[in-house]
Amino acid sequence: MVRVTLGKTGITVEKNSFGALPIQRISREEAVRLLRKAYDNGVTFFDTARWYTDSEVKLGEAFDGMREKVYIATKTGAATAEDFWKDLETSLHNLRTDYIDIYQFHNPAFCPRPEDGTGLYEAMLEAKEKGMIRHIGITNHRLNVAHEAVESGLYETLQFPFCYLATEKDIELVQKCKEADMGFIAMKALSGGLITNSAAAYAFLAQYDNVLPIWGVQRESELDEFLSYIDNPPAMTEDLSAVIKRDREELLGDFCRGCGYCMPCPVGIEINNCARMSLLIRRSPSAAQMTPEAQEKMKKIENCLHCGQCKAKCPYGLDTPVLLEKNYKDYCEILEGKEY
Repeated sequence: MVRVTLGKTGITVEKNSFGALPIQRISREEAVRLLRKAYDNGVTFFDTARWYTDSEVKLGEAFDGMREKVYIATKTGAATAEDFWKDLETSLHNLRTDYIDIYQFHNPAFCPRPEDGTGLYEAMLEAKEKGMIRHIGITNHRLNVAHEAVESGLYETLQFPFCYLATEKDIELVQKCKEADMGFIAMKALSGGLITNSAAAYAFLAQYDNVLPIWGVQRESELDEFLSYIDNPPAMTEDLSAVIKRDREELLGDFCRGCGYCMPCPVGIEINNCARMSLLIRRSPSAAQMTPEAQEKMKKIENCLHCGQCKAKCPYGLDTPVLLEKNYKDYCEILEGKEY
């Protein structure tokens, strides 16, 4: 068993955490069963958010009566202090608890600070003083905001995308968090489904002893795969290194990570999936991506207004309309049998 301590929080858990975004897509009964199975097999850190529809509710039911045995992190996307308190009260109610272990600002476009005019950080401090939260965290997809959060000394944890497609700048951020004794929680550890070899993903992250990966779990087979790594953690081998090398050659560059912060689209394009469809088809079973429903979603790209809203909101600076056009062209060629 490999354990990780999240910096100055002192929270020490097994190097496998449960990302609860996907359980919003399954029934409450199935979600509760998966959450309890994860706990029964050694997972004690669970990450959710107010934005994840009923994910908090399912966590609350799963751990009702055993709250002190798990660590729960959730998030608020509030832009005002008033909405912050509404979110916090809702989360506490949903989670059936009177405290949250790590309360995180959810991907803000700036780094909330005292006296910045929003009142957000003051509200966070007050909540901590009242015992409603125990540790203050922030999540982000923007390197500049992430660096500011680390340098500010105001936050105890940072949640940021990190996987074996990481750049040198991403790795520098991980090291910076370690030097600041700030917990690093790795989201997108499988790059939104583009990474299909979880052993290689785990082995890469195992090289960083301050990183706690979040694995998004929706199916029992996925959970079983990650649970198997508790007693038999994958180590970096020549074969896994070759997988990583091949994937980096294919995927590094201007590809959509599927974070969804470009949404919503004014004409209803499901940008976070459509802008990376050609990669999804080639890296996972294609049947689900070729249904009439999927084809209809891709066809909406023809209605793109080129308004630039998605491009302006992309935290990675991608030219999203160009990516959409490219993926639609590739998709049509695949449908016509020209390739794949």
